[in-house]
Amino acid sequence: MGQRTPLFDLHLALGAKMVDFGGWDMPLHYGSQVDEHHQVRRDCGVFDVSHMTVIDIAGSQAKAWLQQLLANDVGRLTQLGRALYSAMLNRDGGVIDDMIVYLTESGYRLVVNAATGAKDLAWMRTHLADFDVQLTERDDLAMLAIQGPHARPKVAELVTGERGALIQQLKPFEGRNEGDWFIARTGYTGEDGLEIILPVDQACGFFNDLVGAGISPIGLGARDTLRLEAGMNLYGQDIDEQVSPLVANMAWTIAWEPASRDFIGRSALESERVAGVKSKLVGLVLEERGVLRAHQVVRITKIGEGEITSGSFSPTLSKSIALARVPMATADRAEVEIRGKWYPVRVVQPNFVRHGKALI
Repeated sequence: MGQRTPLFDLHLALGAKMVDFGGWDMPLHYGSQVDEHHQVRRDCGVFDVSHMTVIDIAGSQAKAWLQQLLANDVGRLTQLGRALYSAMLNRDGGVIDDMIVYLTESGYRLVVNAATGAKDLAWMRTHLADFDVQLTERDDLAMLAIQGPHARPKVAELVTGERGALIQQLKPFEGRNEGDWFIARTGYTGEDGLEIILPVDQACGFFNDLVGAGISPIGLGARDTLRLEAGMNLYGQDIDEQVSPLVANMAWTIAWEPASRDFIGRSALESERVAGVKSKLVGLVLEERGVLRAHQVVRITKIGEGEITSGSFSPTLSKSIALARVPMATADRAEVEIRGKWYPVRVVQPNFVRHGKALI
């Protein structure tokens, strides 16, 4: 038996098929994974993401400490509530985890991946040194994600007037407190929407309110195909401690300036840039029948080979798509080996669908 979120019994009551995900018992789907996917793209749905780890950072040196710890620069967060996406790197430039960081009234709030929470906290504590910083893991909180083009107006109708007004005012990549709720306009689907962090004892009631209002519960299966269509990395598949952000389509998350900011992993990334980055993360589209899967070999004529990191059938595009790490010289065509046969694929930017629209 794995760890369980506060909504575990509710998922069972809703008919969810439960699976292990990073040591957590989580809903894969509630009936049809494809229908759930379309529900988010066309309307909206609610995900239980209470397995994610929320860490609050306080102390007079919280900013300086995070500027050393993360590849992106929290100094860019100059307005209360603003958020940024960053990697936390090891000394070799590999990704220990990726996360969202919010600037809050009391310091910073980090939301990190479920399977890496304990590892992340251990790494952070190892690097506290003499900094005046306090870390608080918020296991008293749950987290729900409501995603889709109609998510914000539908949720605004179900909450208090103050929370509804905040939902309407939030800018993308911004999160603020309203009472004991933290409401953010962020997500992992390529659609507009909200991520709401709230007390554990309120999570089931609010989830029931959402479902009762016709907002469908969505499982991990659709969450994975949605994020793949949006070209978003999954930790443990597309990125890990052996992968640098320079080869994971994450170079934009590295704040190189000011040059004096010596964040962990900087030296290794600078050496990698000087030597020449050897591979890149691209999107693949299979035009023929078949399914692209992780670890399938990608062959590029006269250039070399790569490997699929994530692959699946895209319900929105009705094609099989994938993220793959390939040599830098790869252009617009390649081949993938599927069950001993080679199939032609189109190489595209690793961003297939955003806001319901095909980008390829």
